Formats: sequence, structure tokens, C-alpha cells
Amino acid sequence: MFSVSQNNKMARDEQLKQRWEELVKMLSNKFADGDTLDLDAIIYLIGLQELGQLNRKFKKDEKLNLMHIAICRLLEPFGYYEFEFFDEEGWPHYKILEQLPPLKAGEQSVLMKDAIVQYFLEKEVIS
Repeated sequence: MFSVSQNNKMARDEQLKQRWEELVKMLSNKFADGDTLDLDAIIYLIGLQELGQLNRKFKKDEKLNLMHIAICRLLEPFGYYEFEFFDEEGWPHYKILEQLPPLKAGEQSVLMKDAIVQYFLEKEVIS
């Protein structure tokens, strides 16, 4: 038999899975002509959104920085990062509050998917 906490976790995991699939489908239709966006592509889109400089081209290192911005923003509500300031070019900077615990690849993926779902819930893009 499952305990109540195991049942709650299973229900939460199922809800996360459903919300994630809905979000991927919506973003893929909007930004990739229906081709399925992967986790990195969605993180990149969030970085673009957070920077707000949509009408320009980015160099390779800037694209990595966009993903870093997104990860910091996504993990901020979990207590890992805190927004510090915008630099003169409008790029947000974050400071590390707490190191991420060592996570296996699958655990990292679940954490990021959860953070992304929470981000889009907060922005009221999904419900």
C-alpha cells in the first residue's frame, strides 16, 4: 500500500507531467511550427523573455548567457539565486544564494521542468 505522502507525490508528478506536456505543445506550436521543443530550447526562450531584447541577433556566448539568465530566474523561487541588478546593456545579474545539491541527470530534468511549469503558471500562460 502507498502512504498518503506517496499518493500525493504521485498525483503531483502526474500533474507536473500533464502541465509540462501542455506547455511543450503550446510553445512548440507557437515558436517551432509544431516541431517539439526540447528542454534547452524552452530555457533559451525564457532567457529571451527575461532579457526582453527580442529584435536582435545573439552570438554563441550570448546564447549561453541567455540560458544562464533563464536558469537563475527559474531557480530563484527555489532559493538558489537572487536577482542583483541589470547591467548597462540591460542584462540581469543574479547571485548564488545556495549551491544546487548534486543531482542525477533525471533529477535535474525534473527540477527544471518543475521550475519552468511554475514560471509559466506565475506568468498565467498555463493553469
